[in-house]
Amino acid sequence: MIKFSTTKFLTICLIITLQQNLVLSKCGCEVETKEPNNKTSSLALKYKVIAIATTFVASLVGICIPILGQRFSFLNPENDLFFLPKAFAAGVILATGFIHILPEAFENLTNPCLSEKPWSMFPFTGFVAMVAAIGTLLLEAMVMGHLRRSELMKSQPLSSEDEAPHAVYGGQGHDHGHGHGHGHGIALDRSKSEKRLRNIIVSQILELGIIVHSIIIGISLGVSGNPKAIKPLLAALSFHQCFEGIGLGGSISQAQYKNVTTTIMVVLFCLTMPIGIGVGIGVSKVYDPHSQKALIVEGLLLAASGGVLIYMALVDLLATDFMDPKMLSRFKLQLGASFALLLGMSCMSLLALLGA
Repeated sequence: MIKFSTTKFLTICLIITLQQNLVLSKCGCEVETKEPNNKTSSLALKYKVIAIATTFVASLVGICIPILGQRFSFLNPENDLFFLPKAFAAGVILATGFIHILPEAFENLTNPCLSEKPWSMFPFTGFVAMVAAIGTLLLEAMVMGHLRRSELMKSQPLSSEDEAPHAVYGGQGHDHGHGHGHGHGIALDRSKSEKRLRNIIVSQILELGIIVHSIIIGISLGVSGNPKAIKPLLAALSFHQCFEGIGLGGSISQAQYKNVTTTIMVVLFCLTMPIGIGVGIGVSKVYDPHSQKALIVEGLLLAASGGVLIYMALVDLLATDFMDPKMLSRFKLQLGASFALLLGMSCMSLLALLGA
């Protein structure tokens, strides 16, 4: 009886030990990859080429909708109804930061393949996102402050010696009225100039954050050799790029760039993900997405772009529009903008369920 109990006990201990070893082996950093055969590789390459074409077309369609839509009253930036597509675009950008980018950054920077020190001792993802958001705020503030100081120096009133000749000829009353109107015109021009410059800064920083995100997604797709993983992403990534394009296009249309600058920004956005996919295809034989260096670089870039996009969506887009006097004075417009915001967030959240 004692012998049987001892044997049973040793057997149980052996089973527990084997289970622990199996669990630990699954938690390691080594990723088992099957060597793809020629058929699998060619099929994966076919899907990648299709992804290059579809993401380019989707990006082009999305970004051109608000830019070319200025010809229509609904999509004209000067129209009050333009608050609706802007709110939708802001919801897309906000969800992109919270749902798509930051979780992936957290996953990269907390990966068990990374050394415990320092990556497990400090929340680097949140820290980098915070620094990126604050850096964006400081950059905007410094540029706008420089513009304001420059405009104030240009609009300084004339000295008393310069005004004396006008008083001698008895034109004081006329000059006073003219000066008042001129001063009002300067203030109006200054306000328009500041608003346009702010829109320019917003559009450029927004495009930078989206470009970083799109390139990383493209490279990740390009290095994948599994056709079953690539195929479901084709439609999801196309919608993803289309929605982001709508958000960026609305910002570009408000900045009122010249045609050349607008074209450059459109082409740059449309080519980022296809270029990322192409780079991924080129380095797929040597690039290891699970290496420590790749995880750290991608994680830090994603965290920074996520912080920038979240700041831009909340501060530069939503707070500015939802606190606008036109919006506050019209309840139906508020309601419509709120619905558009939730719709944009829902669309991007749904894409996250599809794996995009």
